[in-house]
Amino acid sequence: MKNFILLVSTAGLFFCCGKKEVLKLRDIYDVKIETILQDSTLSIRAIELLNDGSLAFAANNNTFGLYNPKKNTWNISKQGHDTLNIQFRAVAHTSTDFFMLSISNPALLYKTGDNGKMELVYKEEHEKVFYDAMDFWNDLEGLAIGDSIDGCISIIITRDGGKTWTKLSCDDLPKAQDGEGAFAASNTNIAIVGNKTWVATTSGRVYYSEDKGISWDVVETPIVKEKDTEGIYSIDFYDELYGFAIGGDYTKPEGNAANKIITTDGGKTWDLVAQNQTPNFRSCVQYFPNREGQELVASGFKGIDYSNDGGYQWKHISDEGFYTIRFLNDSIAFAAGKGRISKLTFKK
Repeated sequence: MKNFILLVSTAGLFFCCGKKEVLKLRDIYDVKIETILQDSTLSIRAIELLNDGSLAFAANNNTFGLYNPKKNTWNISKQGHDTLNIQFRAVAHTSTDFFMLSISNPALLYKTGDNGKMELVYKEEHEKVFYDAMDFWNDLEGLAIGDSIDGCISIIITRDGGKTWTKLSCDDLPKAQDGEGAFAASNTNIAIVGNKTWVATTSGRVYYSEDKGISWDVVETPIVKEKDTEGIYSIDFYDELYGFAIGGDYTKPEGNAANKIITTDGGKTWDLVAQNQTPNFRSCVQYFPNREGQELVASGFKGIDYSNDGGYQWKHISDEGFYTIRFLNDSIAFAAGKGRISKLTFKK
């Protein structure tokens, strides 16, 4: 990946192929947390595991960086644009490039360039512009989503590997609810499986496309959504049918009523689960890889929770706070939060 541009010069359903196997039930009871980056000036809400096993992040204070796990070293730089103090809360990657997208006005989307520094490939200026998350379907096609402007949520799409981005017209999108957007809390408002895409919003709705963003529908969910600070903060799908979303109200982090929903039909319908039970408000939920959709982890600034039955029951395994999490394998993940990035090893 161009050495991540040298950093400005220098990752109840049991399937398998052929013979059917039964997944052995396991129970995570603890998590070992090893801090690999500490900087009290940073609030890190977007991390990405790259194809070579390295870890990239982009954060506030114009800052982005790359971690080499083999050498246990960091390469950290700053991206300037005029005199702006840029906050990056969305990142993504293809097999050749890394992308980072800022919140607020102007929206600035950068990709790794050929000349040893980040290249600005999209800029949007509007008093309401605010992008929240981004992801790719493949090496050529990807999307980023943001808060609503002029009656629809903001969706920009690339079909040429991120060189150019086009914003979808409101004529091609469902009508947004008043003030509808997404929470730029963990870069997990988008879930992709194959050509299918789900986008979770502050209004507790899930937008769905089955054709890589060409056409869109929207589904209401029963998650809590009466206040501006309530709604879906994070969504993940294990396969085309099984998905989970979590949220609540970050101003009332101990609340756990109507903040967790599950689907078993590809997002057509959603049901509340673990009502008035752990987890409380969380900003990120992710399926463990290669665990057949049975195991999930939820993280937020008040701790980490774990489920081994598809999300119906949970237990609290750590009080350590993280905004977002990404899995390396079924036992190791990286998590980021206020002032740090850590390596998490789940113990069974």
